[in-house]
Amino acid sequence: MQILDSSAFIHEYTTDEDVVSVPEVHDELEAEHALRFDAMEGSGMTIHVPAPEAIQQVERAARGSGDAAELSDTDVRLLAAALELHATLVTDDYAMQNVAERLDIPVKPIAREGITEAREWRFQCVGCSRTFDENRDRCPICGSDLTRKNPI
Repeated sequence: MQILDSSAFIHEYTTDEDVVSVPEVHDELEAEHALRFDAMEGSGMTIHVPAPEAIQQVERAARGSGDAAELSDTDVRLLAAALELHATLVTDDYAMQNVAERLDIPVKPIAREGITEAREWRFQCVGCSRTFDENRDRCPICGSDLTRKNPI
């Protein structure tokens, strides 16, 4: 079973496996790609709404990896659906792939190569250069913006 992200519809991905998506993917797609979503739904694609517990598990994993700010609500729901259904996530999104790695969700990239390693991002203040494990709106020391950086 495969869970399809928006990129699967944009790149006209096809498979012989059972496919699933979440309602929010339809909302993300532009008209021509939404028609493909509708056609796939009409030919047997399942629409899954993940349970709140699975969504919370994904959100915890995303905070732990430092990817929470990079994921949309749709991304979180796709990951939760893949987690619940023990399915492969079909996406080119690197943040989703990083969180999927933490949750042992298999990933199939489409148009780009997948991630080569899981990362736990750090956040660095642009003012005082202090680093933090968690993302914040502003540095609690000097009030400057934080940027996401790859851990060394």
